[in-house]
Amino acid sequence: MLLPVTLVIAAACAVVNIWLAMRLVRGRLKGKVMVGDGGDQAMQAGMRAHANFIEYTPIVLILLALIELARGPLVALWIIGALYVLARIAHPLGMTRGAPNPLRAGGAVVTWIVTLVLAGWALAIAIDAPRSTPATITLDATAPRA
Repeated sequence: MLLPVTLVIAAACAVVNIWLAMRLVRGRLKGKVMVGDGGDQAMQAGMRAHANFIEYTPIVLILLALIELARGPLVALWIIGALYVLARIAHPLGMTRGAPNPLRAGGAVVTWIVTLVLAGWALAIAIDAPRSTPATITLDATAPRA
């Protein structure tokens, strides 16, 4: 079964992940820092932004996929997925600024809201599942394969 929403959002997240990694590589080459942050606060901020992305993205993609499998591709999933990607772009842009700023704060808050909405949605599906009619799968070895 194809999961178009999850596939597109996962692909976008992969691009964001490479973008974050490339920012770090540029900083490492510029500062001649091959391991760690070398005491450079910009490098430290970039590393945290990348790590933060990696910390949140797997659970968001898992929840998106499971909700999509349970309920199909809904407009709400597209919107939530797009909001997540935008938040994960805004956050590291804000991390490069020294003072607290709307990009960093907004990226973090939207990430939390998206994660909580997906978690609540998944829980609602799970609670409703016993009342739903189970799908019937028939296996017929003689049927032609498509």
